[in-house]
Amino acid sequence: MDSSAQPGAAPAVAPSKSRAGRPPASAEGRRRLFPQATDAEWSDWRWHQRHAVRNLEQLERYVPLTPDERAGVQETAALFRIGISPYYLSLIDPEHPFCPVRMQSIPVRAEARIRPGELADPLGEDKTRPEEAIVHKYPDRVLFLALDTCSVYCRHCTRRRITKGGEAELSKEQMRRGIEYIRQHPEVRDVLISGGDPFLLSDTRLEELLAPLQEIPHVEMIRIGTRVPVCLPMRVTDSLARTLRKYAPVYVVTHFNHPKEVTPEAAEACERLVDHGVPVENQAVLMRRLNSDARIIQELSHALLRIRVRPYYLHQMDVAEGCEHLRTPIAKGVEILQQLRGFTTGLAVPHLAVDLPGGGGKVTLQPDYVVERGERETVFRNYKGQRYVYPEPEETDCSCPYDEVWRSRPR
Repeated sequence: MDSSAQPGAAPAVAPSKSRAGRPPASAEGRRRLFPQATDAEWSDWRWHQRHAVRNLEQLERYVPLTPDERAGVQETAALFRIGISPYYLSLIDPEHPFCPVRMQSIPVRAEARIRPGELADPLGEDKTRPEEAIVHKYPDRVLFLALDTCSVYCRHCTRRRITKGGEAELSKEQMRRGIEYIRQHPEVRDVLISGGDPFLLSDTRLEELLAPLQEIPHVEMIRIGTRVPVCLPMRVTDSLARTLRKYAPVYVVTHFNHPKEVTPEAAEACERLVDHGVPVENQAVLMRRLNSDARIIQELSHALLRIRVRPYYLHQMDVAEGCEHLRTPIAKGVEILQQLRGFTTGLAVPHLAVDLPGGGGKVTLQPDYVVERGERETVFRNYKGQRYVYPEPEETDCSCPYDEVWRSRPR
């Protein structure tokens, strides 16, 4: 147990709290923007897909754009598509261009500029893509790209070369070839399904992917990367949650970036998954002037923990084309972690990760607490800046003799 926990501090959130009748965060936006939508329509994720805003003319009906935003929509039209679900649109502050939901969904002119060092494929995925559906960059895991469609096209998207359009949902043959690749590579124990957003597949189509993956003996776990709980939470139905639970262990990795996104609807979606036995973790992206402040990241982490979502990664933004205006200096992320560590529970402190440009893979960063290393002791500073000495042991043999017995046991 974390020794920093204080008796009587912040009571636990009851699992059903977000379903207990609080007015939805999107209610005001819905009344203002979509007054004709019935409750049945608003609860139907396919209705939101059909009524998503996808061009400048539609967007201007709902949001009073700044000149920078209007020019951004026009100048990026040929580079990366726009798409905003009515639900996510209802969260936008129409009077403030620095609204975090607005910044993630409406382009500005800076996005049309490609700066030095930016890459079309910032993670170097295409050079490790043996099949249309497969990226195999790490030894024991693969990325399975299921489709190119999203409920909202994030302006910080690292995979915009795919989600800009043109690749679409995998054909059955491409899916078969992807599954067969995994079957033929016994070193693969972990499959991350992404895209696009896999939760936009129908339950049936998603099960057609999960079922054969689970049947492969060396596949130990499946992860699904999705922003649906954030941008289209009504898609997370009991049926979807039961489907995921059927193929456990399945982990959902979602993508909240600001506490404004942790609405009752989003909370209900996440809690529905957890209640069905599907763990949910969050990967946030650090974005300049959107969430580049320790107070915001701490509030986000606390909000996520209250709905049983684990803050996992805080990503330094990738060097994707058109995203430099949102990137922060590396030092800012380290500074944020230093302002969190020790001042809040360790569960609320995500790993700060940098995906090295061009395909180097993830590395993690943290503040350096080591002041001095010696043969007999190591000197540290704690989160308050105070110095502490840790004595090194006399014996330094760290081999594990029983491991040979354990590894040779009958299986």
